Amino acid sequence: MALKTMRWDPSEYLDSPEEIAAYLEAAFEDGDSDLIAAALSDISRAIGLTL
Repeated sequence: MALKTMRWDPSEYLDSPEEIAAYLEAAFEDGDSDLIAAALSDISRAIGLTL
């Protein structure tokens, strides 16, 4: 039987300023610019900003 998976969207779980800050801090601690950009995109979607 094949394993069924679903796409996970972190923006659905960033529902408080504290969670957003911790998520962004973790991205900056990693230091990878692509990860930071992805985190900023996730945060934008979480707070309702669209590009």
